[in-house]
Amino acid sequence: MLNLLRKLKYLSNNLIKVSFSEKYLLTTNCLISVSLSSVGDIIEQNLEIYRKEIHKYDIIRSRNMAASGLTVGVFCHFWYKVLDSRMPGRTFKMVMKKVLVDQMVASPIVIALFFVTLGLMKRESMNETMIEIREKFVRLYKAEWVVWPLAQVVNFWILPLKYRVLFDNTISLGYDVYTSMIINEPIPHKESQLTILQKDHKQMMQSNS
Repeated sequence: MLNLLRKLKYLSNNLIKVSFSEKYLLTTNCLISVSLSSVGDIIEQNLEIYRKEIHKYDIIRSRNMAASGLTVGVFCHFWYKVLDSRMPGRTFKMVMKKVLVDQMVASPIVIALFFVTLGLMKRESMNETMIEIREKFVRLYKAEWVVWPLAQVVNFWILPLKYRVLFDNTISLGYDVYTSMIINEPIPHKESQLTILQKDHKQMMQSNS
């Protein structure tokens, strides 16, 4: 029994070492992001079923959230590398700079990527995606400021680069539940807003021709 436990410990340690090696880190980060984005949506859907807001689980919705998680996971993988190369070091001043840049630059990009990916998965037009961003971006960005500054202090100050996306996704599980709720909320009068946008776009094209 003791030998079996030792073998299992060795295998698990080896798996972790390989998974977080430079060769496989992008794949690992993507799998983590996809998995936890899906879990966040599954939790939110079950809460909505409990509150009788929806009647059954929608696997397509979870698939779409997973795809958005994949996009964000790829971005964060490379973003942290760029951030560390441009802002090396772990002094308090440098960590604060990283947190500020992360919130001011990366957070808006991540939210936008989420909406764009969801729009593509749902085969929405660009105008429909723009309405979603316009109506929901601010609430998500405000929530980012509540959750992430303190979490990113820990991330940038303590954790090695290779574990940052894992830490992000672990912390963001609760945030992913909130994100799923906001993103999947219906927008009142969306059709009328879409008609106005299409009309404005048509007028702009006519004036430029």
